[in-house]
Amino acid sequence: MTPADDLISFLTPNLGVEIHVGAWLTVDQELINRFAQVTGDIQWIHTDPQRAAHDSPYGATVAHGYLTLSLLPSLTESNHPDFFQKNYPGMSYRVNYGLNRVRYPAPVIVNSRIRARTLLLEVEKVGTGVQIIHKYTVEIEGVEKPACVAEFVARVYPQEK
Repeated sequence: MTPADDLISFLTPNLGVEIHVGAWLTVDQELINRFAQVTGDIQWIHTDPQRAAHDSPYGATVAHGYLTLSLLPSLTESNHPDFFQKNYPGMSYRVNYGLNRVRYPAPVIVNSRIRARTLLLEVEKVGTGVQIIHKYTVEIEGVEKPACVAEFVARVYPQEK
């Protein structure tokens, strides 16, 4: 058996299972403004609380959808030092391969709290590595619809010899 086969055997019992629920994170105006500055997306609905209070359908500023998406490594705790070996034994590194689908069903209004839930959707051998697809659902505290639903595709590989 290869390291990839071992990892597939390790992960398969959790297919279709929620494997993680992250901690709550408050999305405040400072975070929204920093993201706006870095990305150049300074549209008033994100960055002007006074105007948003009057002109926005939400009565306040809202986070960028891409901000919510960019928080996924933090919300899923997938870059925590202990995460990798616990979840991908026998593997050496992970590559972000992309996203299959991303949707933003509900806005993240300033000062909302969000967290991510992780569901293991698929695992398959790809060369010497394993492709893993997680479904991330970012929920907003007290809101029925999620802020973001995304399928994240990662590939993990053993140490090359």
